[in-house]
Amino acid sequence: MPADEHAAARPSLRERRRAVATQEIVDAAEIQLGEDGPAALSLRAVARSLDMTVQALYHYFPSRDALVTALVAKAYDDLAAAVQTAVDTASGGSELPRLVIAAEGYRRWGISQPERFQLLYGTPLRYYAAPVEGPTTQAVRRMGALFEREMFDGFTEDQLAAADVPALSPALRTYLENLPPSGLGNLPAPAAALFLGAWGHMHGLVVLEVFGHTGYLGEHQAEIFRVTMRNMTADIHRRIAGQA
Repeated sequence: MPADEHAAARPSLRERRRAVATQEIVDAAEIQLGEDGPAALSLRAVARSLDMTVQALYHYFPSRDALVTALVAKAYDDLAAAVQTAVDTASGGSELPRLVIAAEGYRRWGISQPERFQLLYGTPLRYYAAPVEGPTTQAVRRMGALFEREMFDGFTEDQLAAADVPALSPALRTYLENLPPSGLGNLPAPAAALFLGAWGHMHGLVVLEVFGHTGYLGEHQAEIFRVTMRNMTADIHRRIAGQA
């Protein structure tokens, strides 16, 4: 690369300083999330923890919503990374289906990061609305694509289209078939229905645990989750045409 092109590609000193300051603000906000929960997120408190004025913080995040969007997108990305790491580091001789391994990575992140999990899936922050087709939407789709791969890898489109699911209403089938390709629109309607049901099944168990509703199971929560995910995966595979 010519020297002038290399210089043009490199961020300026001002841009690098802005990136560092932005990351410090996000880190401070995550600390506040961990201490006080999503509902208590305050730009003033974040600024104070960094010895900044609120006015200075606005140079980096013009509103609370802008900071929340950054936090949500980062949390989704970190969750997806945890799921991917779980799959990548699983033993090649593991008897567990990759979908179960991915689900357990999802669960581990949720119970180890309860406040950030609540930011994603708890009570919506009052007056906050994620930007349409913004970074939070893209982050959700990246994670969805990861689970879609682990759920359906190795199956043909014809097999997915012939998945054994209860008859879908014409309205639902049309809706699923017209989802954007960047979402579930690349799946035949029966497979999309299977995916959504499996996602709700997995996510619902994690929500119950993170919010303390299955605490009575104690140390057995992990085993219950694994048994349920194995049964769910086996059922999905049985429903896809051509599987014994």
